[in-house]
Amino acid sequence: MSSFEAIAREFSLTAPAAVAIGAERIAGEGRTLSVRSPVDGRRLAELPAATAEQTARVVERAARAFQAFRVVPAPRRGELVRRYGEALRAKKESLAELVTWECGKIRQEALGEVQEMIDVCDFAVGLSRKLEGSTLPSERPNHRLMEQWHPLGPIGVITAFNFPVAVWAWNAALALVAGDPVVWKPSEKTPLTALACQSLAAGVIAGFPDVPADVVSVVVGGADVGEELASSRLLPLVSATGSVRMGRRVAETVARRLGRSLLELGGNNALVAAPSADLELATRAIVFGAVGTAGQRCTTLRRLVVHRSIADALVTRLGNVYQRLPVGDPFAAGTLVGPLIDEAAWLAMSRALGAAESQGGRLLTGGTRTFSGVPEGGVYVRPAIVEIDAAAPIVQEETFAPILYVHRYEALTDAIAINNSVPQGLSSAIFTTDQREAEAFVGPAGSDCGLANVNTGTSGAEIGGAFGGEKDTGGGRESGSDSWKAYMRRATTTVNYGAELPLAQGIEFDA
Repeated sequence: MSSFEAIAREFSLTAPAAVAIGAERIAGEGRTLSVRSPVDGRRLAELPAATAEQTARVVERAARAFQAFRVVPAPRRGELVRRYGEALRAKKESLAELVTWECGKIRQEALGEVQEMIDVCDFAVGLSRKLEGSTLPSERPNHRLMEQWHPLGPIGVITAFNFPVAVWAWNAALALVAGDPVVWKPSEKTPLTALACQSLAAGVIAGFPDVPADVVSVVVGGADVGEELASSRLLPLVSATGSVRMGRRVAETVARRLGRSLLELGGNNALVAAPSADLELATRAIVFGAVGTAGQRCTTLRRLVVHRSIADALVTRLGNVYQRLPVGDPFAAGTLVGPLIDEAAWLAMSRALGAAESQGGRLLTGGTRTFSGVPEGGVYVRPAIVEIDAAAPIVQEETFAPILYVHRYEALTDAIAINNSVPQGLSSAIFTTDQREAEAFVGPAGSDCGLANVNTGTSGAEIGGAFGGEKDTGGGRESGSDSWKAYMRRATTTVNYGAELPLAQGIEFDA
């Protein structure tokens, strides 16, 4: 492990500025932000935040950059992203260390997050030679009917603290090959990782004289910066990841100007353990899903729906694993549960556990704050398991902390109903060796989530499939599959190569 100071020097973060456009750095003109590490509470940096007015100027520059960037050939844009992926490979270890310092992820998860950035760059490079449209049969003689995809325009990207770099990369890699500049507002809790990514991007862009430096920018600030991005008519698309409350505000603001929003919001994810489940596999998936990133993932497992015939055996297994979970310094080898992001996260966890108890829940293990064997100044907790009725009001809420609610069921239809009973619809899973149960769960009358898995957990999606969820999760899709279409505009084109002008639908109009 390097010292934070060494990492800061490596990414030119010793005196960070709130506005970064290409290699240009501009000091913010707003209130002072203090960036503290969840690892030990130390202050990592202090910087004046950007203002809404500064954000508007950054967006204007991105809009001007779009005029030139949109005509750069897509494979050339792909080469830009390829070289950025290479820059990430060269700095993977260092960037992962910065992720751990700033958001508290254990080392393996931080490395995985940077690898996810690299993977989506690889995906986008291939995509840059396959942004395909369609040629359709025309009903008119000597006519060609086709659909084309064109660059959409500069996009705004608003990200959360828990995936401080990967979610931006999902958006940025696809947006750049699509021909769109990107204006990034990171979480106020994790701005340094964003500025480090910007520094790498600026270095890559310097080698592309045909690409404007303004195609990538970062604006560090508060809700007023996010509001400016959402309200700007110069941004045809705003992609926002975070709470449902934040997403509603973004969606309403963007909708008022008839723009597009791509939303990745709350998750309240369930795993169904059926009678035929492989309990060893299920236990491993449940533990990673429920306690990975200290329960601070949108795909975190929050509800275990277990058949009564195996409930006691599975809960006993989980309790034994939970009691020996290594909680502590995320840099230390062997640690599986790092810190919560801040004191507010612990207060939210405490309130949720109190509410669960008042609603008939029974705490089976964990749920306490620990001060032994952990870095002083961080917020470290023992992950909790609570058995509670699936109808309890607290179960409807997403608490961003390691709390696993346990519900028992009799029939698969009941388990599916419990899975679907919450407002959120991001990720879900079933563990079963019964093919009929598996197919029912992932079928049209099964899980209503955007992600529905069989014999693997709710967390840890690959970049090749589109990522996102339904209902209060927002309906957005990022990363793989055909999610690139969100960053482009479709044009239907008819070409008449004949000497006559026949009209569609057989209309005659002799003027």
